[in-house]
Amino acid sequence: MSTPTEQLSAAGVSIWLDDLSRERITTGNLAALIADRNISGVTTNPTIFAGALSKGEAYAEQVASLAAAGASVDTAIFEITTDDVQAASDIFRPVFDATRGVDGRVSIEVSPDLAHDTAATVAQAKELWAKVDRPNALIKIPATKAGLPAITEVIAAGISVNVTLIFSLERYAAVIDAYLSGIERARAAGHDISTIQSVASFFVSRVDTEVDNRLKAIGTDAAKDLLSKAGIANARLAYELFEREFASDRARTLLEAGANVQRPLWASTGVKDPALPDTLYVTELVAAGTVNTMPEKTLEATFDHGEITGDTVTGNYGSAHEVFDRLAAVGVDFDDVTQVLEDEGVEKFIVSWHELQDTVAEALKASR
Repeated sequence: MSTPTEQLSAAGVSIWLDDLSRERITTGNLAALIADRNISGVTTNPTIFAGALSKGEAYAEQVASLAAAGASVDTAIFEITTDDVQAASDIFRPVFDATRGVDGRVSIEVSPDLAHDTAATVAQAKELWAKVDRPNALIKIPATKAGLPAITEVIAAGISVNVTLIFSLERYAAVIDAYLSGIERARAAGHDISTIQSVASFFVSRVDTEVDNRLKAIGTDAAKDLLSKAGIANARLAYELFEREFASDRARTLLEAGANVQRPLWASTGVKDPALPDTLYVTELVAAGTVNTMPEKTLEATFDHGEITGDTVTGNYGSAHEVFDRLAAVGVDFDDVTQVLEDEGVEKFIVSWHELQDTVAEALKASR
């Protein structure tokens, strides 16, 4: 009998772990998850690194060395996080090679403080790429309005990108355009476009949290009947958009020249409502050529009791459109929902980034 994670992989879904720490790397835990849980990549963000560093012990020696060298807080963060991403990338290198560069990917994010600064985002993305110096890295850039031209610029430079914090179909369409523009420019500049990979991280559970709060406030039976349906419907319509855009003449021309599709990635897949099945955002979003990045709790739940029944996306476009018609009918302003979520998403990562800075500052001070 194959395991649910094996079945999910066989259905064309790449399982990435939404977590990284030095302890996972040095204890062999990461390698074990590749072997036993079918993970084929890792995503990180400021919250994850803040959590890892707050535990501290695994980083003590490096922090002491950085403190002795007089490193600033931001330099220390840069060195510590890129070291972890380098080491994880090396562990995933066999996966990268076996999948011809599609998987085996490890993501590292530009500073959230730069989310509204295009030029600074581009500069730091290039700096991170050069420092990590691994072909299987992905540089995470948020899909803010300032992030869109940065995505194009960074991809044009031949750098692989994980676009994060996507909530709306409108913004997702702009992300695909930014990717294709970057590939067009990379090709014109003579880069080998077959080596450039990108994923577009579409957030799921946060959509349900925000929409459900609004539905509960509306309070009608029609509103209550829509609880916990918006996140999955939104993601399914994102896949419909992905299929349509990458079948366009523009995309086909690039694909025939060796470009890769920009895969949809389901992010924020940990279930926040305890009344819902803990594998909901995994089993209901199975589609070929996608990535599902999971916190370990969701990964273990999927391995233990996830019911993988094949493609649960492409046959459900009609019902997904219906959900959105009904949301509009009961008075949910989805444009406002997605703007609130983007603003909150950036702000949460900024808060985590500052917590990370505080944690490192304290560690450096203690070492000195």
